[in-house]
Amino acid sequence: MTVMETTALDMAKAEAFAEQVGDMINAGAAAAMVSLGHRLGLFDTLAGRAPSTSAEIAEAAALNERYVREWLAAMVMAGILEYGPKDKSYWLPAEHAACLTRDAPLGNLAVYAQHVSLFGKVEERTIHIMETGEGTGYDDYPCFHQIMAEDSSQTVIAGLFEHILPLAPELDGRLKAGIDVLDAGCARGSALIAMAKHYPASRFTGYDLCADAIEFAQKTAQAEGLTNVTFETRDLTGYAEAARWDFVTSFDAVHDQKDPFGLVKGLSASLRPGGVYLMQDVGGSAHLENNFDFPMAALLYAVSLVHCTPVSIGQGGEGLGTMWGWETAERFLSEAGFARVERHVLPHDPMNVWFVARK
Repeated sequence: MTVMETTALDMAKAEAFAEQVGDMINAGAAAAMVSLGHRLGLFDTLAGRAPSTSAEIAEAAALNERYVREWLAAMVMAGILEYGPKDKSYWLPAEHAACLTRDAPLGNLAVYAQHVSLFGKVEERTIHIMETGEGTGYDDYPCFHQIMAEDSSQTVIAGLFEHILPLAPELDGRLKAGIDVLDAGCARGSALIAMAKHYPASRFTGYDLCADAIEFAQKTAQAEGLTNVTFETRDLTGYAEAARWDFVTSFDAVHDQKDPFGLVKGLSASLRPGGVYLMQDVGGSAHLENNFDFPMAALLYAVSLVHCTPVSIGQGGEGLGTMWGWETAERFLSEAGFARVERHVLPHDPMNVWFVARK
């Protein structure tokens, strides 16, 4: 006998929930189409454009009209595009473009839609690890570094000099004078390259586990003609170089590590007296019940299951996951030997937490 046979079923509640699930599935399909539109530059093509036919839009985007027409229909049904049935025209309202284009004033949310598409690409691998308890490697995720670079561009780079570095007011003067800087878990190095350009007297080094990301960073720095920044493929497990750096950063990198606390402790030991550690991570709580109102919490837990947790486990770590919690991060910093730890949430960015830890 099933649970439904032994429990009185509230049909109104069941039907309401079924409708909710249907809405989730529909929204998931729309998110996958938003990812497609972002990658193909369709939102950028449509932004500021007068109502246009599918043929005109396809020509402007250099894409096949028949496929573009189906994508446009999906976006109309999702409420993202407007449609004029009389002349079969489509347009992107300015209020919608404000969070869907590469120069969107509210930030480009289409970047995060790419995670939804990524879930499908790695579903078989996710099923396998859930059955076996195995981990994964970064190479298991197509386009991962590209997605994270786009995320970093609007989360870190866009506010780096106006909002983020000023969290430690003494940094600007010291960086202008010339100090040694490490970005631990630098990925494609965009934050470090931006700082190296802005502060030519300082010396910048980036370490990351992924050779392809480091190669991309090296080529970018070379193309920019920068001589004050270097990158190296390096596993940061057990890392420590006594009194090596004046300023250390890590942007959304610590929770993926094999040994997050060991890394934070090693970075503390690697700072010179008076040194500063700036750490950004997801600002959710370690306690599930505190995250009901946290922005895109379901997406972040899904990213944790599919990527962050298994990547750590794949290195032999415990897999703290994306939502390891600001409480855990703050505790790690306090126990790692920092004399003072400050926690900040920027008004324009409720998703992330920023720690400034000083020796």
